[in-house]
Amino acid sequence: MNDFDPRIVVYCCKYCSYTAADTAGCLRLQYPPNIHIIQVPCTGRVDILHILRPIEEGADGVFVAACLDGDCHFLTGNVQARKRVEYVKRTLEEIGMEPERVGIYNISAGQGHRFAEIAHEITTKIKELGPSPIHGRDK
Repeated sequence: MNDFDPRIVVYCCKYCSYTAADTAGCLRLQYPPNIHIIQVPCTGRVDILHILRPIEEGADGVFVAACLDGDCHFLTGNVQARKRVEYVKRTLEEIGMEPERVGIYNISAGQGHRFAEIAHEITTKIKELGPSPIHGRDK
């Protein structure tokens, strides 16, 4: 399993978590290169289909990195994102997939270290789960 390099998509809020990822880069903090960041104007814009599509296309995990609770530029975007992630988790469980393949984290713009730490946590979690059963790669 050591040679398994998971594909992980992370939707990042433009105002907070994307800035945290940028800060991590500026600080030259190392985090796994398998994290594919997609910047969104607000995580409230991340729809259920945006989470499911990468899984359908072979991603091993999908995560949303939202603003801290109470700090969303659009007031409740991160709350909406959390509800959608929870819905997708329940859906995955119903079809027999591990719900841990999706998740949500709250990160502020100044938390570059935390972003790198979360990237490592996500990668470790997905490596433990193994390749997505949808992709068809061998475990």
